[in-house]
Amino acid sequence: MSPPCHTSALLLVFVALAVVGAEQSEERSCDVVGDESSESQMERALLKKLEPLSHMRFNVTVEKGKTEHYIYHFRVCREVNSTSHDFGGLVQTDRQSGKTTVIGRINETQVFNGSDWIMLIYKGGDSYGRHCSGEKRRAVIMISCKRGVTASSFSIISEEREKEQECFYLFEMDSSVACPAENSHLSVGSILLITFVSLVAVYIIGGFLYQRLVVGAKGMEQIPHFAFWQDLGNLVADGCDFVCRSKPRNAPAAYRGVGDDQLGEESEERDDHLLPM
Repeated sequence: MSPPCHTSALLLVFVALAVVGAEQSEERSCDVVGDESSESQMERALLKKLEPLSHMRFNVTVEKGKTEHYIYHFRVCREVNSTSHDFGGLVQTDRQSGKTTVIGRINETQVFNGSDWIMLIYKGGDSYGRHCSGEKRRAVIMISCKRGVTASSFSIISEEREKEQECFYLFEMDSSVACPAENSHLSVGSILLITFVSLVAVYIIGGFLYQRLVVGAKGMEQIPHFAFWQDLGNLVADGCDFVCRSKPRNAPAAYRGVGDDQLGEESEERDDHLLPM
């Protein structure tokens, strides 16, 4: 083979390996039940809301007596084991035998929500044996609102397998993604109040620094426009005195006559020495 042909063959091999590696590295995500054209916009929005949890892995260990020891592995809209390509979003592992059972698959997903919770359902799991008429397993994950927590408290609640049909595994977990959006809009009055307080703070602090550092004022003179505020205080006091005074400002003083009882009687002895003898 000539050198150019050899080089071209190597390039084709590298390109093929790169394409295969890219396909393997790209993880599959949830595919809701039904045709793509009939998918619900609400379900798509909820799956997008759950996207922050997709990089996390959750495990819970369950022991039933002395014979049943299981570990449940769960991922949100991702395969637990991407190398097996089984679409398993929730997988059960028997700790004694090492056998794995797919409880639910992400390519058969349903999702709906309430005011503070999201219900994620994986269908199409491995078939039951002697239970539930041999139907396929199904995982139901209840995600409840808990603010300030990305995800926590993943646990299994129960396994309903005594029915003829519609059996399921029920799990629960807490996450802030299930919480409703907080209404943080401020009213017009609040905005005006915040603006006013901010302007007053800037005026007082800036004026104080200017008076102290530039003008060199001391004491009360450091208050910006101290003379103006002092005069304003006097004017306000005069206005309050004018409005709130209970008596007329120029009312004449009340006249009090002098009574006879207030006039002292001159003694006879005092008059006698004034008379001629």
